[in-house]
Amino acid sequence: MGPMLEKSLRPEVALSFGENGLLMKKNTVVFEKPPLGLREQNKLEKLQRIKSAAKELFTELGYDAATTRDIARRARVGLGTLFNYADDKRDLIFLIYVDHLNEIQQRGIEAVNPRKSLLGQLVAFFSLLYEDFAGNPTLSRILLRELTFYQHGKLSVEFTENRLRVVDTVRQLVADAQKRGQVRSRENPSVIALGLFFVYAGAVRLWISEDNPDLDAGLAALRKQFRIYINGLDPVR
Repeated sequence: MGPMLEKSLRPEVALSFGENGLLMKKNTVVFEKPPLGLREQNKLEKLQRIKSAAKELFTELGYDAATTRDIARRARVGLGTLFNYADDKRDLIFLIYVDHLNEIQQRGIEAVNPRKSLLGQLVAFFSLLYEDFAGNPTLSRILLRELTFYQHGKLSVEFTENRLRVVDTVRQLVADAQKRGQVRSRENPSVIALGLFFVYAGAVRLWISEDNPDLDAGLAALRKQFRIYINGLDPVR
């Protein structure tokens, strides 16, 4: 393999089931795109400036006070150019996060230990998101607030796909726990995974809404909620 081809390859970790039916990590090779031309580089630089400007102003002024005109001015682009990348302020929030969340999700998969319990795996996977949100609570609150009903926009498809990938990762963890006998429920793992995702979605919003969200306290609360869900309420019969 020549040096140029080697540079165009990078490993990516994914979850899959081995021959024994248990969850395992595997590296897949992803071909990276060839070097960008001058025009593409210029577009990418504009995109990065817009994302940086939006992130700065949303953090400094808040979502309601920041305007698209302010963001375009700080990014040193015309307002029309900005609207080529985002339809409105709401789209700009997702423009900041879309690729970043995909990277965090990948790191979360890498953090999962196939030998740990389902509870430990879930906390390990979602802890990467908590850590990132704790780094900028102001911007994270805006994202999680606007994400709830984000169905129309330039990046709505990408965000829907991201959410589905998260749920599917949880589904794989649940299916593996069932195979290992850790979970006795024979309920469809997709149904269980959706419930666990709802637990996370509610817990992370409650935590990030605090004035000074504490990462350790947030993860402890998430672990407790997951444990209750996994163990069930054990009703009296």
